[in-house]
Amino acid sequence: MRLLILGGTEFAGRAYVEEGLARGWDVSVLNRGTHAAPGGVTALRGDRRAAGGLAAIERGTWDVVVDTWSWAPVAVRDAARALAGRAGRYVYVSTRSVYAFPAEAGADESAPLVEGSPDGADDGAYATIKRGAEIAAVDAFGDRALLVRAGLVLGPYENIGRLPWWLRRIARGGPVLAPGPRDLGLQYIDARDMAGWSLDAAVAGLGGPYNVVSPPGFTTMRELLETCVEITGSDAELRWTDPERILRAGVEPWQDLPIWLPPGEMHGMMHQADVSKALAAGLKCRPVAETVADTWAWLRSIGGVPPQRPDRPQVGLDPEVEASLL
Repeated sequence: MRLLILGGTEFAGRAYVEEGLARGWDVSVLNRGTHAAPGGVTALRGDRRAAGGLAAIERGTWDVVVDTWSWAPVAVRDAARALAGRAGRYVYVSTRSVYAFPAEAGADESAPLVEGSPDGADDGAYATIKRGAEIAAVDAFGDRALLVRAGLVLGPYENIGRLPWWLRRIARGGPVLAPGPRDLGLQYIDARDMAGWSLDAAVAGLGGPYNVVSPPGFTTMRELLETCVEITGSDAELRWTDPERILRAGVEPWQDLPIWLPPGEMHGMMHQADVSKALAAGLKCRPVAETVADTWAWLRSIGGVPPQRPDRPQVGLDPEVEASLL
């Protein structure tokens, strides 16, 4: 199998590269070269934002193309059009944010969507941009386009900082503000499980949208944070705190306390999606302990400081705010 990944050097793209190589596929990556390409791939150079930036893929054929683009939909439009006659399937890594806000708890792929345009620019909202890119992929590939609507994505190479922040904070030890309720259910996907399922689905000829995330309640805040304590070998003491007290202090869920959303509308949208369609199509999720352990091992291997996407704000709670709440 010949696999082309548009990107391929960071987080989700890197997971697709490693999955393709593990299968013995012929893997090529197209990117600007600002990060070194992983070993074992054919490195193609091109800036999708620039005139002539797709020249490196104007020749050649591929069985599967994976696109993780998160900016102007025109880049997906142009790439998909250029490849439509020379590639079998187009996997676009999208997001569950394309559902109109607020998506109800238990919503499946038939939920209402935001508006989007394949000709859109960078100045739109994230959800609008991703929806426009979905439309661009489908316009070019039809039912050969697989729309991977991911939720919270975790795992090694994470460049958003959510799980790395918790690991680093807990590794420092001492009292740690733990947002309750303890048994609040979490729904996420390890990037490696997303990659494995996506490539299987592409080979099987699947197309259209899929919510690709673990079942609701796959883990809990208690299990996640206690696992972080165990994996890091820390002496951290988790001090569970009521959501109301945290919110009264002006703490922002998801941003100041990554991953966590208090019970309510946002939690229902992010952590209670219907994923029965993907599960029926073979989605399997590894245990949370494996995701945490592998992310910690990766963090330690790079000196403990994770990369940071320049277009995303740094996450994490101000130490003074945490101390005050504690």
